[in-house]
Amino acid sequence: MMAPLSRTSGAGESVKVWDPLVRVFHWSLVCLFVFSFVTGDEWKKAHILSGYAIAGLIALRLVWGLLGPHHARFANFLYAPTTILAFLRDSLAFRAKRYLGHNPAGGAMVVLLLAAVSGIVTTGYMMTTDAYWGVGWVEDVHKALVYSTIGLVALHIAGVVVASVEHRENLVRAMVTGRKRRED
Repeated sequence: MMAPLSRTSGAGESVKVWDPLVRVFHWSLVCLFVFSFVTGDEWKKAHILSGYAIAGLIALRLVWGLLGPHHARFANFLYAPTTILAFLRDSLAFRAKRYLGHNPAGGAMVVLLLAAVSGIVTTGYMMTTDAYWGVGWVEDVHKALVYSTIGLVALHIAGVVVASVEHRENLVRAMVTGRKRRED
């Protein structure tokens, strides 16, 4: 039986990192993306409504990235490409620095996922308009963005697993509870 990756239940052992809006945004986006993927060709009305809900979530997260608490702000987790690449190299060698909030790769992933999902929403909306209804390239871009996003999600999950093992903490639990172990 495996030991837990971290203890976050004791007094003084953990600190609040992810605020409720970030956590609700994250898991709502996960659920709505899966729902949209499943309903895409089968249940158009629900698919379109889900797309509008995702657009609202993205807009809210963009505002929260500017005005929210410290760890939710983009300024707290946007790094230079050289820093991101150095972090990725160190992660692959299991010697990366631990971050209380998003690490450089995680911050880059947030930006990539927000951009990709925004592109999906934009092209999805375009397909409902008279100007772009039935236009092949719009649907092709929409589908390419969906499958690219699935690839990004797979990389995101792999990064969470690597960081969880490397730093001996359960990052999935942290995105549910909002709490992480205090900095080393």
